[in-house]
Amino acid sequence: MSKIRNFSELEVWKKAHLFTICIYTITKGFPKDERFGLTDQIRRAASSIGANIAEGFGRYHSNDKIRFFYNSRGSISECMNHLYLAKGLGYLDEKVAGELLGEMDQVKMMLNGLIRSLRNTTFNS
Repeated sequence: MSKIRNFSELEVWKKAHLFTICIYTITKGFPKDERFGLTDQIRRAASSIGANIAEGFGRYHSNDKIRFFYNSRGSISECMNHLYLAKGLGYLDEKVAGELLGEMDQVKMMLNGLIRSLRNTTFNS
């Protein structure tokens, strides 16, 4: 197995990146009066997931990496909240919302694995 040299090689980042693109596409259909409200909020939260993974990857110390991965997890929770709101307001149907929430659960689990791996490496060194 070769060493990962760039954040864009991380499977969790790839999944977060595709989710963000999906959010941008879906929110194009949100009402225009949400442009500076929910649309902006969910887009920023979604893009923050991958951005924090990338920034954490670029940090030297494991504790710094973990802190950014935790920030990414926080952005996942924020995104999930916005998805529930969009569903409740009728901007997303049940099926689409469920698929997006499922994607976020997967990214969260992948991040948890990455955090565990870093912790185990740090404590076993």
